[in-house]
Formats: sequence, structure tokens, C-alpha cells
Amino acid sequence: MAARTRFAIFDLDGTLTRRDTFGAWTVGLLRRQPGRWWRLPLLRGPLLLFVLRLYDRGRLKGAVMHSLFGGLPRATVEAWSRQFARDCAAQCTFREGLAALRSHRLAGEEVVLLSASPDVYVPLIGEVLGVDRTICTEVRWEGGRLDGRLSGPNRRGPEKARVLAELRAGRPGLSVIAYGNSKPDLDHMLRCEEAVYVNGSPRMARTVNQPGLRHVQWS
Repeated sequence: MAARTRFAIFDLDGTLTRRDTFGAWTVGLLRRQPGRWWRLPLLRGPLLLFVLRLYDRGRLKGAVMHSLFGGLPRATVEAWSRQFARDCAAQCTFREGLAALRSHRLAGEEVVLLSASPDVYVPLIGEVLGVDRTICTEVRWEGGRLDGRLSGPNRRGPEKARVLAELRAGRPGLSVIAYGNSKPDLDHMLRCEEAVYVNGSPRMARTVNQPGLRHVQWS
């Protein structure tokens, strides 16, 4: 087998998938736990703090999981998450994104899934897609039950750039190609030898035009 010369990093939401996965996962679990709907008013406080910029996206995400699903057994959460991962990979992904991922795997290149979405389901999606490694936002468990608040950094923006630096350190000499779809993804994408910006606006394509950066439209 030829020596590897490159590895690939894929974002999940909006890059491989056509929609936000956290919202879909949350609504799906609520439907399976109808006794939890009464907890929705508990989100008013965290949402207000987010609007006032006293909560960042990561803290809000943790508050949603803690308020709605805190105390659920691990087996209950995992059962839904496994079904969600299968359905998401089969029904909610871009064909072009899956083709790009497969092309890297066929070339013998390592594929890393790097997402700000939580580890209650992202590693399961990575497993279905056949990636080599998944790095995502980690949440707390207490005694086999979901706490939901974050146990580590929200893997977004500068945090993805930090992860990229760690990955490079463990793979000296390898170039990197990154796939993303949002402005915060540019924090790490523009540090790579190649980058693919998915479904950006025409204005984004005009204003962000760096060597090695390609703009693509996936349908």
C-alpha cells in the first residue's frame, strides 16, 4: 500500500447533511418521550441568556439537552441515537458529500469527522459513514443517565482550528483537505492546503477567495 500523503476533515451539519442534525435529533427524541414536552418552558431562561449573549452556542446546546432530557437512561438515548444515525445517513445527506467521502476512503486517506454537534449521536453517524475517527462536542453522563451539559469544549470555530493543529502534530508531513459550510469553519479550513466550501452564497464565493479554496454547490 502506498504511503499516505493527505488526510481529510469533514464537517457534518450542512456539509455532509442537508439540515441541522441537533434540532432533528432533539425533536425525534421528544416524540419518543412525550412525557418530556412539559419541559419546553424550561428553555426560556437559556434562550434569553443566549439572546443577551451571556450563553454561547455550546452552553445553550447543553442547556437544551439537560432541560429536556436530563435523567434519561443511556440505553433509551442510545436506542434513538442509533436509529437517528442510520436514518440521517440514508435520507439526509448530500450525494456529492458521500461521494467525496468515499473517494478519500478509496484513495486510502484517513477521514476525520469533526463536528460541533454532540457525541450522543455524531460518532454513530461516523460509524455508519465509515469514517476513521470522529471528534465532536462531548456531553456529561451521571450514573448511566444523561446529564446533557457539556463536558468539554464546543467543537466550533477556533476550537476546530485547535483540533486541526493536534491532528497535524500526530500526522507530520501529511497535507489536509477540509470540507465545511459555515463562516466559523473557515477558522480551520483556511489553515489547510486544500478546502472545499459547500453551498456558500455568491457573495461568499466572491469575498472569500483564497489559494486552495474551492466553492461547490451540492444538491
